[in-house]
Amino acid sequence: MSVKLLKYIVSNSCIRSRVHNMKYMSTVNNDKPIKVTFNKANGDKIIAEGKKGDSLLDVIINNNLDFDGYGACEGTLTCSTCHVILDSKDYDALPDKPSDEELDMLDLAYNLTDTSRLGCQIILEEKLDGLEVKVPATVNDARD
Repeated sequence: MSVKLLKYIVSNSCIRSRVHNMKYMSTVNNDKPIKVTFNKANGDKIIAEGKKGDSLLDVIINNNLDFDGYGACEGTLTCSTCHVILDSKDYDALPDKPSDEELDMLDLAYNLTDTSRLGCQIILEEKLDGLEVKVPATVNDARD
């Protein structure tokens, strides 16, 4: 196969691939930002925004919030460092209940309550706009 033919094949293949991918990519995000308030144990309130489909852990990472030790396992559900506490109304409004794996990790969290969840498992949607969560003062990394 000649170099010229190889260049032609690769070039056309890449162009088709880019056109195909662009067809399915949205360049405009019309989703309204979803606000979340993180209430820290010291009384600080930190308001951040996320997008539909983000987890609370994503909101913290994407907004460069400094919560010591939060999300140590990067959302792989192998620690309990993204433990948050919701009020019962917000807890009941969450679309998904905690999985057995999440409950196992929560058993290792400090300051566990009946409305505790892992932030990496709470996925934002429009109806959660204005959500407030309490962030406990200490975290327990279940991987240790």
